[in-house]
Amino acid sequence: MRIARPERRLQRLLALFAAGWLLFDFPLMSLWVRDTTVAGLPFLPVALFAIWAVLIGLLAWTLEREGG
Repeated sequence: MRIARPERRLQRLLALFAAGWLLFDFPLMSLWVRDTTVAGLPFLPVALFAIWAVLIGLLAWTLEREGG
């Protein structure tokens, strides 16, 4: 059974939302709290920015690939 395009797009967008929710939620965010630095910057802001950038990239890729 093949799922229609709008339904697949909605499923992928909901999956991205859930991934963002989980990655920015406290239990998983506490994994990024470290005393290390990346290129002289604290690890937590670098990790948060990287996660944010990846989520936006995946969102754009999903919407463009589906023709949205």
